[in-house]
Amino acid sequence: MSIIAHRMSAIKPSPTMAVTAKAAELKASGVDVIGLGAGEPDFDTPQHIKDAGKVAIDAGKTKYTPSNGIPALRQAVVDKFKRENELDYEVGQVHIGVGGKQVLFNAILATVNAGDEVLIPAPYWVSYPDMVLIAGGKPMFIECTESANFKVTPEILEAAITDKTKWIILNSPSNPTGSAYTEEDLQAVADVLLRHPQVWVMTDDIYEHLVYDDFQFKTIAQVEPKLFDRTLTINGVSKAFAMTGWRMGYACGPLDLIKAMNNIQSQSASHTSSITQEACVEALNGPLDFIAERNTVYKERRNIVVELLNQAEGITCLTPEGAFYVYPSCAGCLGKTTPAGKTLETDTDFVTALLEEEAVAAVQGAAFGLSPYFRISYATSTETLKEACARIKRFCAGLK
Repeated sequence: MSIIAHRMSAIKPSPTMAVTAKAAELKASGVDVIGLGAGEPDFDTPQHIKDAGKVAIDAGKTKYTPSNGIPALRQAVVDKFKRENELDYEVGQVHIGVGGKQVLFNAILATVNAGDEVLIPAPYWVSYPDMVLIAGGKPMFIECTESANFKVTPEILEAAITDKTKWIILNSPSNPTGSAYTEEDLQAVADVLLRHPQVWVMTDDIYEHLVYDDFQFKTIAQVEPKLFDRTLTINGVSKAFAMTGWRMGYACGPLDLIKAMNNIQSQSASHTSSITQEACVEALNGPLDFIAERNTVYKERRNIVVELLNQAEGITCLTPEGAFYVYPSCAGCLGKTTPAGKTLETDTDFVTALLEEEAVAAVQGAAFGLSPYFRISYATSTETLKEACARIKRFCAGLK
């Protein structure tokens, strides 16, 4: 008899982590791999934030903290939501977790019972469905087509809601597509949700600051205040602040929900690093001018990648509003054979052959719930991106 719990049969390793590991393995063997799989900024953490961490270490702030975060950080989160999102929370409504991923996990584990349905617009971040499955819930996927810019429409949302629906998870700007919901988009979604008071809203706003072309970010509780009392607004410092390894995410929502999430935190990770918390006070309260500077670079990279991918035979690619991903279609490449003799039937075949034959690591659309696409992260140098796109063009040109 296996010691492994039955629930693990439904859980799979993160596909994005798997691609990164495979690329690292090939690099270690001497292959010149270009890794475009990881969703991690290539910029460094801003100096003033690093300095705050160093000061905290020297000041001996290396002890246990409250499981829900130090008071200064919780206040910084309250101030951030008021200043940037016009949302009024109390300090007691703040949850601090070990990265945005754990905040999401804590929320789902605290609320989802066996058989509860969680609506997940597809394409989706790879971890959402597995978190729901671990909690005993049922992920229900809403297909968001390229013609709708990969966003959920009110019509398909209305059709997806049942009496078992507990949550919908909204991620804007999106991982993997980079698509972002306008204020009008969010109001249309909110109008549907107002007719279904049993459905709560979980917003993953981790890419909030990474938007381009004068796009104006809004979060749904800001757009529709009537949803405020059944919305959990989640954010973090990993992406815009280039703090992926620091591990701090946060959320605000109704007090009973936050208390339940804090209870889970107290019995699992205890709290995120005391040093990280001190640095994040500076991140949230400090200057944000570096974000605009970096976004200028991201936008240039996005434009280069979109232009070059659209020149590749069989590839089409939309221009996203935010994040640092593109989600091109490889439909025009399927059914063809590579120079090495492999027939491409799926987007998984496509990215596998691309890695093996041209040493470019991307992530298949199947991992995100919508094929035939693949995700590329452009959070790397412009020179690297140009070389990667040249390899992709060569690969596509060689298909027969």
